[in-house]
Amino acid sequence: MEHRTEPATATVNLEALPPSHTTRWVARRKAQVVEAVQSGLLNLDDALARYRLSVEEFRSWQRALRREGLRGLQITHAHVRTLADGRPVQHDARRNLHLV
Repeated sequence: MEHRTEPATATVNLEALPPSHTTRWVARRKAQVVEAVQSGLLNLDDALARYRLSVEEFRSWQRALRREGLRGLQITHAHVRTLADGRPVQHDARRNLHLV
């Protein structure tokens, strides 16, 4: 039996990309930007300037998408910093992270 993995987003085009003034970065929008860069629709410098992103933030989106798919993009930048600090984290029922 052959297993097929669907892409995180449908094929993107410039009109389908998030607006340049986007401030609420849901997983699907992050995936669209990553796919646009990976497909050559946008070069990295243009994407960083258009969306006011740092290289580190964009690369973190790439890694999360590659490792965990859209689910990996649902974690916020603040949560990433918290986890990187090495402090223990506990999950509650609503999926909010709390420092222990």
